[in-house]
Amino acid sequence: MLSEQAVPVVRATLPTVAGALDRITERFYARLFDAHPELLRDLFNRGNQANGEQRRALAGSLAAFAGALLDRPDARPDALVNRIAHKHASLGVTSEQYKTVHEHLSAAITEVLGDAVTPELARAWDEVYWLMANALIAVESRLYQEAGTAEGEVWRTLRIAARREETHDTVSFLLEQPDGSVPGAFRPGQYVGVRVLLPDGARQTRQYSLSSAPGLPHWRITVKRADGDPAGEVSSWLLAHTRAGEFLEVSAPFGDLVLPEGDGPLLLASAGIGSTPFLAMLGRLAATGSTRRVVVVHADRSPAAHAHAGELRRHVDALPHGSLHLWYEEPGGTEARAGRVDVRALDLPEGLTAYLCGPLPFMRAVRGDLLALGTDPADVHYEVFGPDLWLGAEG
Repeated sequence: MLSEQAVPVVRATLPTVAGALDRITERFYARLFDAHPELLRDLFNRGNQANGEQRRALAGSLAAFAGALLDRPDARPDALVNRIAHKHASLGVTSEQYKTVHEHLSAAITEVLGDAVTPELARAWDEVYWLMANALIAVESRLYQEAGTAEGEVWRTLRIAARREETHDTVSFLLEQPDGSVPGAFRPGQYVGVRVLLPDGARQTRQYSLSSAPGLPHWRITVKRADGDPAGEVSSWLLAHTRAGEFLEVSAPFGDLVLPEGDGPLLLASAGIGSTPFLAMLGRLAATGSTRRVVVVHADRSPAAHAHAGELRRHVDALPHGSLHLWYEEPGGTEARAGRVDVRALDLPEGLTAYLCGPLPFMRAVRGDLLALGTDPADVHYEVFGPDLWLGAEG
């Protein structure tokens, strides 16, 4: 909760600070990486820095957190905090690093806003930062404890038990402990960080959903080639250079978009490689003989581009109250619909909980359709591969 002194200052200056946040975060990252080039090389995603997505995500999350402190002073924006904390934990972020961020963020605010930064504004926005930072530190500490690791010590070495070509640009890897045992437990829907040493000496990390259900002999990740450099440098490296019998650095599992308990109806809507967390959820539902009503929606370019299509159908067929609805840009004579997904055309159950995963435009469209149908916004959840540009942009 903001102090009584800070509330009117943050309220009065939020439009000014929020309007300048893109410039502030651009200056912040420039300062941070000048002082600590190892953070760009070995922690931050160079692709997201190059295309500006990380900068925009940071700006959006700061503005959203400040707005939440003003609008709901007695409540913490847990959805925002948890989403960021899980990503941080998968990278091994430590509490000490928040001091470094504070130093360079404060300096960037002063540089960009100049004389507008009064002592009162500086103190008030320091409060905002440390309320957010301490909330993240607390959640990340709990996540590390649950993972059974010391702060930031999330990495283990796993062996690739098998490599499987799923489509022309998608490969799945089965992972095991070096002694051949199962790497450990996870919740359906979670992801792991995979860290690789690139030819230029950088250690870059990307998150990949665990795409098979818990309880199987191996973990599985499914990797789709991403175009562009450095945007797709880790996925491209994995597809080009990793083979069965080799080893990968893999984090403990994290992620807050997980299969919910209970027997309420579900909608799982994905596009492209976004189906991977739902494969784990559906695998668990099928293995446990679930009788939940489950509506599965998937969009892709074509049947040939749809990774794990047969597995998806088998899982849905195993559910007595499951239904599968496919949309392909090029249906190719299949029973799939052509064009964009339209959940308004489906017979959706009352009181459903919706989970979305895929490109942001896809999720925005599906979420908008669900809200138009009367779904409670609190019942629509999503997963984003990469910086969450939705934080603060949607309620």
